[in-house]
Amino acid sequence: MTVGNVAVLHRADLRPTKVEALRRWLPRQPWSALTDGSEVVEVGRFRFDDPAGEVGVETLLVSTTGGPVLQAPLTYRGAPLEGAQEHLVTTMDHSVLGRRWVYDAVADPVYADVLHRAVATGGTDADLQVEVDGRLEPAAKHAGARGSGSAASAPTIREVRASTSGALTTISTAVGDLVVIRVLGTPAPAGETLTAAWSGGPPFLLAVLAG
Repeated sequence: MTVGNVAVLHRADLRPTKVEALRRWLPRQPWSALTDGSEVVEVGRFRFDDPAGEVGVETLLVSTTGGPVLQAPLTYRGAPLEGAQEHLVTTMDHSVLGRRWVYDAVADPVYADVLHRAVATGGTDADLQVEVDGRLEPAAKHAGARGSGSAASAPTIREVRASTSGALTTISTAVGDLVVIRVLGTPAPAGETLTAAWSGGPPFLLAVLAG
């Protein structure tokens, strides 16, 4: 749930957990270079807020021992996303919100919309708050993301087409191509950028608004 640029998180049990779901899903993605049984460890995460407050939008940054950092943007929905079955990561039981459909976010127009807006306008990830006994408390921030653009506003994206080549996924939209870097450190085209930093380290390039 989001309020303004604040993401409100529920204390909840998840089955499977997000990392468990990625351990199963990532080995099926050629760009990950992982095999079944590979250990996956979260190194950072951040959220964007959906202006409509309906879709959870979260990016998890994970790695294996000695391996590169992989970017897994996810969207969480209360019902299936039409036409996106091949991009379904898992269904998840959320002890507060019930059944959730979890998608590789590159196929979700809501993700493209909030990512594009952040990149084009110089936006940042949402502040995280945890709901505890009816009150909100600040949540620990695992990573911070920021766009490089300076536009005053950005048009809404409603349709997307995603294609992956190597470790780059291109989200084609009516307002330009968004290139999502799946394996951090992979060379990417020039353009306005989204970067993120965590654990006091330097910022990494996550996405580019190309062209």
